[in-house]
Amino acid sequence: MSGSALIYDKEMTRYKLLWTDPVCEIETPERLMVSYEALKSKGLEQRCESFPIREATEEEILLAHSKEYLEAVKQTPHLSLEELRTFTQQYSDVYFHPNIYHCAKMAVGATIQLVDNVMTGKVRNGMALVRPPGHHSQRNAANGFCVFNNVAIAAVHAKNHYNLSRILIVDWDIHHGQGVQYCFEEDPSVLYFSWHRYEHRSFWPYLAESDFDGVGKGKGAGFNINLPWNKVGMTNSDYLYAFFQVLLPVAYEFDPELVLICAGFDSAIGDPEGHMCASPEIFGHLTHLLMSLAKGRLCVVLEGGYNMSSLAQSVCQTVQTLLGDPTPVLASVGSPCHSALESVQNVRAVHQNYWNCFKHIVSEPITKCCRMEDRDGDENNETKDQTEDIVWPEPLLRPAPPVRMAAVVSTELKDCLPEGCQQLGEISQMYIEEAKKIRNNHAQGMTDEKSLQCLQNVVSVLEKIKNKEVRNGLVLVPDVFVFVSCAVQHTLSSYCDRVLVVYVGDDTVPLDTQDGRVLLVQICSKEPEGEKSHYHVPLCLSKGLHDRASVMQAVLCLLLPMAYEFDPGLVVQVLGKCNSKQEVPIWAQLTSLLQGLAQGKTLALLQRGCDPEMVNATGASLSGSPGPSLGPLGTPLAENMEALEAQRQRLKSQWGLLLKTESRTQCQDK
Repeated sequence: MSGSALIYDKEMTRYKLLWTDPVCEIETPERLMVSYEALKSKGLEQRCESFPIREATEEEILLAHSKEYLEAVKQTPHLSLEELRTFTQQYSDVYFHPNIYHCAKMAVGATIQLVDNVMTGKVRNGMALVRPPGHHSQRNAANGFCVFNNVAIAAVHAKNHYNLSRILIVDWDIHHGQGVQYCFEEDPSVLYFSWHRYEHRSFWPYLAESDFDGVGKGKGAGFNINLPWNKVGMTNSDYLYAFFQVLLPVAYEFDPELVLICAGFDSAIGDPEGHMCASPEIFGHLTHLLMSLAKGRLCVVLEGGYNMSSLAQSVCQTVQTLLGDPTPVLASVGSPCHSALESVQNVRAVHQNYWNCFKHIVSEPITKCCRMEDRDGDENNETKDQTEDIVWPEPLLRPAPPVRMAAVVSTELKDCLPEGCQQLGEISQMYIEEAKKIRNNHAQGMTDEKSLQCLQNVVSVLEKIKNKEVRNGLVLVPDVFVFVSCAVQHTLSSYCDRVLVVYVGDDTVPLDTQDGRVLLVQICSKEPEGEKSHYHVPLCLSKGLHDRASVMQAVLCLLLPMAYEFDPGLVVQVLGKCNSKQEVPIWAQLTSLLQGLAQGKTLALLQRGCDPEMVNATGASLSGSPGPSLGPLGTPLAENMEALEAQRQRLKSQWGLLLKTESRTQCQDK
């Protein structure tokens, strides 16, 4: 699978509000127009695969709606203006138009077509720009600008037509998608995650079941995850924290076969509904973090978004990531706010009986959906005022180097590399001299010509990354300990201030981390020797990479939060001795996830003699292929969870994304 689909038809702009309604006036045709025009102006639309749109059939609509409701909506094209207004009044925060039934069928059809093209392998992923949105509509009711539930219908369609048993729906719209929740709250085959403004039930749709303890019902208990935002002004840090501490651990344990995103961009900065402060660039990163699930089968479907600038920018950031462009620069990632910490803690606590990744949590929820007008009210109103006229910079360009990957491997392993990988040719004399200088300063024991030639290869690949000729590189080396030190020293002296080193192996890594320019995170099975610091982090796991559940906990809840906060200019990913093919999938997933850092600039160093499958998996992940499925994850070993928690406690004063709240007495419902 390769390529990204863009599903759009101008026909869906041909309805609008025909009377005065202050609530509904923000839902306009321009939302779709500016999104599509932005994609065209940046050349993104031309890079996507396009497919003609069809209307959904009545049978498809009935997958999530009642016959009575469908028959009622079918009458709307024939109603007068006054009859339309009367018809609208039986529903909440929605409007009807003579053409909206046609457009709603187009929106459902477009979403199903996106799913079909992804599931049949015509494309790897894609986005459907649709209108009207869908995630609020219910079996018997239109609601919140939504007529038919586009994503819910597409999920049921995917289950039926492709025999899927695990579908993940991620809803990052600022409003709770209660229609999706109602559709699947008793269904364990669909995991629904929604974050949304809640403010202790004082924000629309004002539902008790939108709170963190709305976990699903019956067999679906635990498969509905609500993360309520009880304050406005949430930032990139808050959104990343929710992904690292809640969504991603559960998603990897669930192991979906398809991922659907209810992509509402009213959760972006400047939106009059959301009043949040997360930049458009964050959606490029959130998309990337989901792209290694479900073998890359990812369908993004537009929901809300009412600030035309941030909407268009966020759509572009999302599509660029789907296309495989380097991830955008994220500014000022740090500590989440206290309210976000509480919300995340509550979700983890209430789901500890449902998910293995939370079983080590012993705390109770901190608060219980108290609707207290005096709580944070003045501060929240002040934050809303500050976000009314907020100005943010235009996202920076995300140019991709002409070559995705360069590699230096032995002749017999060249067939393991992906198509399009650049083989290193003749090395510049300048790089040869630089390699000699590095050897003399940092590897005086390197005396043989073969090792010196390998060092020249490493320097040459690093220079190609620096000069934006390639995005990343892979080199097989005779001694990873010597070469990682040389690579880091050359990088720090030549082009960037911060290097993240991710080392998988038990040996002591010869790197100085005291000045904070190098963050060394080591995944190992025994404690390495030497003094530890806030920038030298050994994640000791019994069974090493073989305990996949523990490794993913370490990666998602410790490694990635620190790495995003550190903001490296280069990632050096190192694999020591690898003795088992069982380690290949987890290494490939790690490689894919690390591509979200440093705009994808990565140097992978593998020990010569490693398994050809490891070379193949590394090259595939560096080239943009999604990591292989890890299978549904079991329970992480208790001793590993204790070791990871001890590291978090040691590091939390330095790394804000490792913070957690402490339990305190619950308040009572009012």
